[in-house]
Amino acid sequence: MLRRLVTVDHAILMLNLVLLLTIGVLPFSTALMSEYLRESDGQNLAAVVYGGSFLLMSVAFFAMQRHLLITKGELLDERLTPDLRRAVLRRNVSGLLPYAGATLGGILTPYLTLAICAALAGFYALPGTTSDR
Repeated sequence: MLRRLVTVDHAILMLNLVLLLTIGVLPFSTALMSEYLRESDGQNLAAVVYGGSFLLMSVAFFAMQRHLLITKGELLDERLTPDLRRAVLRRNVSGLLPYAGATLGGILTPYLTLAICAALAGFYALPGTTSDR
């Protein structure tokens, strides 16, 4: 994401800080999920917290991407065409709904949350058509 930038502004720095703060919550929510998955009570709440932490992270990431690709196009590398910008946004927005589903799915069973989060991790680990830009 940052390789696409030529320069930054204050808003980008603040959005990046929010993103990093949400990433900092992930070890706590992962430990919580790991601990309560083996218990008889609390698994669903732990799964909702776990899925919610990924949802918050994806919202922060999407907000930063949207700000960069739509609002601050002049700060981007000139090789990033409008079509390529839309493709990047589509790939990033594709995680918002599944993470919301993972969060709500924790109400039913924590294993649904784990399955959705694992599938999304696999999806984002695969190289996209825009990853080299």
